[in-house]
Amino acid sequence: MNRGFYILLSMLVCLPFFLFADEIGRITGKVLDESSNGPLAGVSVQIVGTNEATSTDFEGDFTLGVAPGTYTLRFSSIGYGVKEISEVRIEGGKAVEMNVSLTPSADELAEVVVTVSARKNTEISLLNMQRNAGVVMDGLSSQSIQRTGASTIATAVRTVPGVSVQEGKYVYVRGLGDRYSKTTLNGMDIPGLDPDKNTVQMDIFPTNILENIVVIKSGSAELPADFTGGVVDIVTKDIPAQKQVGVSASIGYNPDMHFNDNYVGYQGSRTDFLGFDNGDRKLPISPTSDIPNRIGEGRESLEGITRSFNPLMRPDRENSMPDLSLGFDFTNQYKLWGNQLGVIAAVNYKNVTSFYEGFQNGTYLRPLQTTASDELRADRTQIGDLGGRNVLLSGMAGLNYKTGSSKYGLNLLHIQNGESRASIYDHKERIANSIDAVKYNLDYGQRSVSNLLLSGKHSNEDATFLTEWKVSPTLVSADDKDVRTTTFVQEGANWTIRSDAGVPTRIWRDLDELDVVGKVDFTKKMNLFTRDASLKFGALYSYKQRDYAINEYEIRSTIDVNHADLNRDPNAILLPENIWTPETDSGYYMSGQYQEASTFDATQHTGALYVSAEFRPWEKLRTIVGLRAEQYTTFFTGASIVPRASYDNVKTIDKLDLFPSLNLVYNVVENQNLRASYARTTARPSFKELSVIQIYDPLTDTRFVGNLDLEPTYIDNIDLRYEFFGDGAQMLAVGGFYKYFRNPIELQVTSDAAQSNFTPRNAPVAKVYGVEVEARKNFGFISESLTDLSLNVNVTFAES
Repeated sequence: MNRGFYILLSMLVCLPFFLFADEIGRITGKVLDESSNGPLAGVSVQIVGTNEATSTDFEGDFTLGVAPGTYTLRFSSIGYGVKEISEVRIEGGKAVEMNVSLTPSADELAEVVVTVSARKNTEISLLNMQRNAGVVMDGLSSQSIQRTGASTIATAVRTVPGVSVQEGKYVYVRGLGDRYSKTTLNGMDIPGLDPDKNTVQMDIFPTNILENIVVIKSGSAELPADFTGGVVDIVTKDIPAQKQVGVSASIGYNPDMHFNDNYVGYQGSRTDFLGFDNGDRKLPISPTSDIPNRIGEGRESLEGITRSFNPLMRPDRENSMPDLSLGFDFTNQYKLWGNQLGVIAAVNYKNVTSFYEGFQNGTYLRPLQTTASDELRADRTQIGDLGGRNVLLSGMAGLNYKTGSSKYGLNLLHIQNGESRASIYDHKERIANSIDAVKYNLDYGQRSVSNLLLSGKHSNEDATFLTEWKVSPTLVSADDKDVRTTTFVQEGANWTIRSDAGVPTRIWRDLDELDVVGKVDFTKKMNLFTRDASLKFGALYSYKQRDYAINEYEIRSTIDVNHADLNRDPNAILLPENIWTPETDSGYYMSGQYQEASTFDATQHTGALYVSAEFRPWEKLRTIVGLRAEQYTTFFTGASIVPRASYDNVKTIDKLDLFPSLNLVYNVVENQNLRASYARTTARPSFKELSVIQIYDPLTDTRFVGNLDLEPTYIDNIDLRYEFFGDGAQMLAVGGFYKYFRNPIELQVTSDAAQSNFTPRNAPVAKVYGVEVEARKNFGFISESLTDLSLNVNVTFAES
């Protein structure tokens, strides 16, 4: 494993030496209308005293390549005052970024000269976006992320009001978990490493390829309807201002987890350090084959089948290694056929080791009505040591090509994740059975996501009609490979294997999923009530198809076998001398049959149409009203055990729903907004939930049972917020929210008789409400030299 680390580290360190620095400098930026903060197309941008000039494109962007020096820039457009910015210093191989606002003016010769060094403050840019957004939103700019020193989004996004991060990677918004939060990449759905979750692991994205992170908290017609807490949109750089090359390496140490010789692990495959198994854990027989019965036809092949299974069943005590992270990223822009080509690329590697001594889980029952005690009753408890290694290898590459009226993007992303876990538990059962046992678990999960995003944006000549389209296919694979469980029960001075505590088990799970999402959006700019207005409309289609299969096998023994001879060693079970043979008809053998009820095939179809109008009935009141229609249909193929039933492409959900939205923004005075919004959203059951599949988790000794009778959840969302935007990046925002849920999906115990079986069910109603406060204040009021020092505070209170 260490050799692989050194090879990967050497490659990342050497890559920058093949890259050379540009000698030319760049001036890049965006020109905005000061009154509406919208982009201005066709603005003339000239370097005074030279022949260097260009004009802004349909997004208001411009780029000029110049030799090092100090220049004055002149911005002019019909209907706007002329603006000059002087003392713009350019260095070789570097870029100066700026945002320029032009003021509408009847006198086109009016001129403003600014004699300060110009640079773009991306934190201010994001606040301008927040101030002018039609929805309630928060976010982080790349500048803010750099200030925090965060290396991944998971670390940085914690500073956004109302956002928390669970398990170090999953985002919760306003206290609402995965089901009610949604993550998108450049505005498009992307499944994460866990296909049953609505959010993506945030620790897979490096911060140095980001433009910003936007968290949208109120609904609108152009947004997907399946979110409630918020939509976290990860926006990557498209046309970088300048070349940047980054190499990172870090080692993490926790005295409780690392260099601990009591660590629990096991020998997997030689490629585990890269996040995938090389085949050592492969199921040695066909997944649709039955293992022959010991006393039935074909029994002569049972010995060979049993010997083909990996005999390793026991965790080992070993020394744990520290965490390791490596990264490389590259961004630049080039000229191609006279237009801009942006390139981004990143490779990241993480190997994280965890170890918990005294890890505990179990099932506890409510007190009996006949007793005065209010303490929960322990039904089943497991206490012991749990070790794990989590490897994450990700690569991202993007090309963005921009002309005067169009922009095309191609982004590729692959994520590879492998997680191995091993545990040794003292297992106790008290209510149904009186069992004292020791339990050994070996677990390995392998996940991969491959995503392609192809996008385009086009404008007519005067930039009054915009067309945007995106197509994004994704392949997901999630496999649990050879999950092994062995339980020894104490009987007096001996340890034995008993069926009531569970015989040794081997499990393989295979999941393959194909997601294809396509959308198109149109925006028409116009005048209404003699003021600027716009009409947006568009469509989306999403197709998701999943194949899922579970193969479960048991290790059985003949009656004459003395389990005490194993000396409580799981590795002794499949020793050559202990394996059953036809000649002796004695020993341990594999047992299992293909179960149709352990597989399913399901599809989801979502078609959406929307229309949204933005207008100002009064000068200070901005109104965005919209309606989204979504047709959601699911199909299921599989079989259930109890009751015995088969399903062949059965339609399980078929709903056409309307999702209205209204966003009001009242400009109280300059730079102060009062917002009010209402939106209807939904939360739909996952593939696993809307099924009849039963999934056993050996780590917690629980079983998940699907439910075909689930209904989608519908939520009414109300937001109220007051915002004050000061000079620089200063601001104050105070807001409240209320959410009313109909048919929320909750995980419940299937019955009092099966306390370890859990199933999702619809509860009647639920409510969530809360308050958010955010403040950013710099210390420039004390001294001008302290302007760059600021205090950021955010507080969220939520009750559910």
